[in-house]
Amino acid sequence: MVSQIHPDVEATATEIASMEIRGAATIAEAAARALRVQAEESDADDPREFDRELRRAARRLLDTRPTAVSLPNSLRYVFQRLAGDTVEERRASVVDGAREFCERLDNAQDDLGAIGANRLRDGDTILTHCHSTDALSCVEAAREQGKSLNAIVKETRPRKQGHITARQLREMGVPVTLIVDGAAGRYLDDADHVIVGADSIAADGAVINKIGTRSLAVTARERDTPIVVAAQTIKLDPATLSGHTVEIEMRAEKEVIGEDERDSIGEITVENPAFDVTPPRYVDAIVTERGQFPPESIVTLMRELFGEQIRTPWEN
Repeated sequence: MVSQIHPDVEATATEIASMEIRGAATIAEAAARALRVQAEESDADDPREFDRELRRAARRLLDTRPTAVSLPNSLRYVFQRLAGDTVEERRASVVDGAREFCERLDNAQDDLGAIGANRLRDGDTILTHCHSTDALSCVEAAREQGKSLNAIVKETRPRKQGHITARQLREMGVPVTLIVDGAAGRYLDDADHVIVGADSIAADGAVINKIGTRSLAVTARERDTPIVVAAQTIKLDPATLSGHTVEIEMRAEKEVIGEDERDSIGEITVENPAFDVTPPRYVDAIVTERGQFPPESIVTLMRELFGEQIRTPWEN
């Protein structure tokens, strides 16, 4: 019997791949909810077949965004709670695990924001890159504390996620200056902090984030502008404990150039990497819901959360 993937899982996978669902925390929550639906709607009458369906659904979700480590971490959390001798018992354990994960996710961002807000002083100017709900949670918490802030927002090509950041900052009452990506160096002297998010963080403290983060961090270090990475612990990549190399997602060239433009230029190669890797030496602090850490200390937190042996139950 071929294990069936529920239509909601397929729809979620499609939306994650197309970036209709974006942001590490949002992706993680969507994946956990999709796995919950797979469990709730399964017609399997044998525990082994039920488990096969779950693993197949998990692999379908994992194929969508290879760099978004929050996705396997959410699935790992749910699978770790899979238990019981019958289908009903195992179904209940998945439903409970997914619900617990989403509840923890909701609290994590608030806790992270409160910790990150302590780095921001009244009157500070921040400079952002791409769009990160974790980074913005620090700003929101600071605003709730009554702090006045200003923001310089990079538009972040080719998808211009910076426009989302600009809009949400304005909704918080933060004055925004929107700039093109190449102008960041000109404005770093006006910024007190660079605040970015992360799609994943390696055991050595290297930060994998939207393409352009590394060049921004290098320039910020040259200007002595502190760079803070706001990232929930779901973005820590436990696979890197065993020497796994982070895979960088390459996206479609149509995000960079249209067909007519391409034809007018002539034969060229177009590459569109979604992320780059910022070495830990360019990062001042990583803020999580568990506290602030220098990059070189993140491996201690990772071992505390995940242990030395990394489980990949969807491959069994």
